[in-house]
Formats: sequence, structure tokens, C-alpha cells
Amino acid sequence: MTGRDASSAASTQVRRFVSVVGARPQFVKASAVSRVLRAHPRCEEVMIHTGQHFDPNMSEIFFTELGIAPPRHHFDIHGGSHGAMTGRMLAAIEEVLLAEKPDAVIVYGDTNSTVAGALAAAKLCLPVVHVEAGLRSFNRRMPEEINRVVVDHLSAVLFCPTTDAVENLRREGIVSGVHKVGDLVIDAARMAAPLAARHSNILGRLGLEPKTYGVVTLHRAENTGDRDRFSEIVQFVHRQAEKRATVFPLHPRTREAAKAAGIELAAPGVRLMEPLGYLDMYALVHGAEIVFTDSGGLQKEAYFHRVPCVTLRDETEWVETVERGWNRLWKGPDYRARRDIPEYGEGDAAREMVDILDRVLE
Repeated sequence: MTGRDASSAASTQVRRFVSVVGARPQFVKASAVSRVLRAHPRCEEVMIHTGQHFDPNMSEIFFTELGIAPPRHHFDIHGGSHGAMTGRMLAAIEEVLLAEKPDAVIVYGDTNSTVAGALAAAKLCLPVVHVEAGLRSFNRRMPEEINRVVVDHLSAVLFCPTTDAVENLRREGIVSGVHKVGDLVIDAARMAAPLAARHSNILGRLGLEPKTYGVVTLHRAENTGDRDRFSEIVQFVHRQAEKRATVFPLHPRTREAAKAAGIELAAPGVRLMEPLGYLDMYALVHGAEIVFTDSGGLQKEAYFHRVPCVTLRDETEWVETVERGWNRLWKGPDYRARRDIPEYGEGDAAREMVDILDRVLE
């Protein structure tokens, strides 16, 4: 084969990617990347769903609403300690990678599914692609922070949403394979806008008028695992509900933790409900007056909808949302002057990621 023939063969070779997801925010981000991978003539995707989020309203509905092909491999791994869950995932993912023989493994965010996928790939000498790399809360008590740091140091390709994320990696000595591409939440939100307009009637079902209510989500272990802190946050939410109707879709962990701790989530003005699908949540946030959350993804979705956010944590890895006035910490200073966040992009992060992977994996 001549040099030209070899180059041509390499350029037409189909690259197989295994994507590892397991939690609600990852389904949203993966939907944007999967759409581009499926349309690319030289890319093939095999998806693993670890089962970390298993409630139908937090799993299957996302695949249906966002048009994600069903995972080829679906585990049922959830519950138990962080170590036990991660270990079970690691063993199961390794078995799939040995069978599928991918060219690279794509992991998203900062969950146990993320770190298990990255460890399984790295131990098999497969390139790890980390989507949402470089984020830091600088709080090592958060399991998510440990996961982020470990995965970034294992990764060959690191897709960062912002300049701050790139700088965080540089301070840790990670400069190779780093690409700033914007944020996939914007891609997903732009895709969801017409779908939500056609298919969601959540405000009508709840009898809500736009800009008259708040939305609350609460699920992180740092909040629900500490009874005093959990109780303080719930009291804060109840005070907010005295000012406006407050819709509170309940994560299963939050419901169970409240029951175990004897904390009453219901209060006048609080509308407790089951977890919502992506399209209903999109419409709910779009129409809200304010959002209260400990979710990283929802902080950015609130910005996309130009809805102010209060983060129910002592720090946030999404510092630009605070610096640009769209977010504040619940015990922090009031909002700064509001400005746009151009670094998040215009909804083309997924396409740029796939184009980069097509080049660097030649």
C-alpha cells in the first residue's frame, strides 16, 4: 500500500467510541454529542448506561424525549456506598470495553459512573475523553470534586467549557489534549426549545403563570447527608415559598434522606412532586421567576433562560455565573451586575468536540 493509500484508508476508517452515562445530567449532555456522532460518516457510538439513576423519570424518559438511541449495554448498578458502587461499575464497564474494543471512551461530568468509566478505560490503555473537564469547586469533601480531579488526570482529551476550566488544568500541570469548546448544556437547551414548546404543558397542569413561581432542586450528598445542613436549607426554601409559589421536584435521594432525618419538606407554598422529564423541566425553568438548586447543570440552564439562580452550596464550580450576575450563593453576597456569558457558546460545542476527536485520533 502506498503512503497515499494508507492515508486515505486512515481517513475513512470508522472510529468506535464507547460513551459512559448513568445520571440525569449526563443523558442531557450525551444527547447532543450522540446526535453529532450518529451523523458523522467516520464515527460509531456504543453507549453504556450504568444504571446510577434508575427511576424512569430520571432515566428512560430522557432517552425518549431527547431522541437518544437506547444504550447497547444497560447495567442495574445503584445504591450502596460510593466505593461499592464505583467498584461494581468498574468491573462491568471493563468487561464491555474488552468486548467492544473502542478507539476511545467518552465520559461526562463528575459522577461515580464518570470515574468508573475513566478508570476502566485507562487500565486497558484506551484514550479517555472527558467532557466538562477542568471544573473545580476546591472542596475535596465533595465526592464529585474527587471524581473530577481523578478523571482529568487520566484523560487524553479534555473538553473544557470555559477559560477558567483550562486554567485550573494548567495549574495542575495538565496542558496536553486540552480544548475549550463551550458548554453542552447550551446545545441541549437549543435542541429542546421547540420540543418543549410542542410537548410540555407543565405550567397549565400546575396552574402556574409565567414569572410568578420559583423552582427548587436539591440532591447533593453534602446537603442531604448532613441533617443540620439539610434542615437549614429546607427552612430557607420554606421562607422563599412565603414569597412565591415554589415547585420542588424531589430527587429520590432527597425524599429518602428527609424521611430518615425526620425533616418535613412540605410547607405552605411548596409544591412537592415527582422528578420531571427534561422537556417539562425545561418549560418549568423557562417560565420561572427564580431557581434554587445545588445542581451544576441547572445553574447553567437558568442562565440560558435568563432566570436568576441561587446555588444551595457554599461554593460553585460555575464561577462565571456568579461573576456575571446570574447566580449567587445562598449565604453569599447579592447578585452582581448582569452580563452575558459568551464562553458557553452558541450551541455548537458537540460539533466542535466531534471534529476535534476526528482529527486527534487519526
